[in-house]
Amino acid sequence: MQTQSILIVEDDPDVRAMLTRTLGCSGYAVDSATDGPEALDKFRDNRFNLVITDVRLPQMNGLQLLDEIKQTEPHVPVIVITGYGSVQNAVEAMQGGASDYLLKPFSNETLQAAISRAGIVLQERSPVRPDRGTLAAERRIVTRDPQFLSLLEVAENIAASSATVLVQGESGTGKELLARFIHERGGRGDEPYVAVNCAALPDTLAESELFGHEKGAFTGAVTRKTGKFEAAGRGTIVLDEISEMSPPLQAKLLRVLQERQVDRIGSNRPVPMEARVIAVSNIDLKDAVEAGKFRKDLFYRVNVVPLTIPPLRERRGDIQLLVRHFCETYGQMNGRQAVVSEAAMDLLLRHSWPGNIRELENTFERAVLMGTGTEIAPQDLIIDGDHATAGSAESALIRAGVTVRDMERKLIITTLQAVNESRSQAAEMLGISIRTLRNKLKEYREANAEGCRRAG
Repeated sequence: MQTQSILIVEDDPDVRAMLTRTLGCSGYAVDSATDGPEALDKFRDNRFNLVITDVRLPQMNGLQLLDEIKQTEPHVPVIVITGYGSVQNAVEAMQGGASDYLLKPFSNETLQAAISRAGIVLQERSPVRPDRGTLAAERRIVTRDPQFLSLLEVAENIAASSATVLVQGESGTGKELLARFIHERGGRGDEPYVAVNCAALPDTLAESELFGHEKGAFTGAVTRKTGKFEAAGRGTIVLDEISEMSPPLQAKLLRVLQERQVDRIGSNRPVPMEARVIAVSNIDLKDAVEAGKFRKDLFYRVNVVPLTIPPLRERRGDIQLLVRHFCETYGQMNGRQAVVSEAAMDLLLRHSWPGNIRELENTFERAVLMGTGTEIAPQDLIIDGDHATAGSAESALIRAGVTVRDMERKLIITTLQAVNESRSQAAEMLGISIRTLRNKLKEYREANAEGCRRAG
């Protein structure tokens, strides 16, 4: 299988280098250009599977570049990124055929999700030290809970069918992982996996995004656009947060599921729909039906195979298993070997984990970065809402014996956590430049790696 190739068009050398490094470590073949003309030259000479372009570029802006690419290769998805977002730019980009529109700064998870929504499937991975990008691509379900194992058995049994699946569960329980599990176990691993966040679909563009449109179908439709259902081909389309879909769109989705065909806007030729549909919801759709927010007939159509993932508080036997898994995973990523102390494990086992596995994973990523020794102690843990424990933010920051250097590091990590890992916001709150923040984080990672080498 050929490695998926991505062209990055960005005039900022720091952002260009970051994107190139991140996507390269994730296993993609990456090339870059600093302006529109250079990008077009490379695009004409090479077959790229995806283009990521900034809006503000010298000589030719990103929207003009998008138009040129779509005229040459209308089926190649283009993700538009910008640090100066506006509704008008977003609408112009989406109407021009962009597959996604991202505002800087964005996390690697957001970028990887946009790539997935564009229908780009990573087929080969480079044998490199894992970073957050490869972690996102290699995440797997870790459990020994009898209830969850039984659920996985059902999922594997129905994976090869074309039946629509409804995956429900609280936020952070692993619904997207289960959707990928079904996709891969059903013999569709080599086919596209397209995930759509229904809550993020703009009302004015939602139908075009899902079902596509013909050139000239409406003002701004300068080229034919392939919708997400078509992009999924014979693979899988995941409708995440389906409960947030608008009523008019629910009616159109119902017809697609009933007829197994898609009508592009402006076309009178239906396109057969071959993809397996997986609907995902973090609320009980029955409650949404009773509240009049979700169509009853659509609920019955997506509820063919219902799978509900239990929250972490109901599978507490998995906590130690997951802790070991995340400790090893993020230890490798940060060049650190560490074990969890008995006191820290006791703290983890007593926590209620309202954010489920996502909260546990975030807690461990911070703990591995913040810790200094070969053992993760309670003071290395910052657990949301657990202010009575030794792992609370206050006790982690202010306690006898903590050095100024350690307090600085814990303050930086805590601030990043509070702003959802946005480095620009964290730097502003801390009163330092973003370059200083980057250097500090790099310094912490290198210190962890050096401590690991000395311990070994």
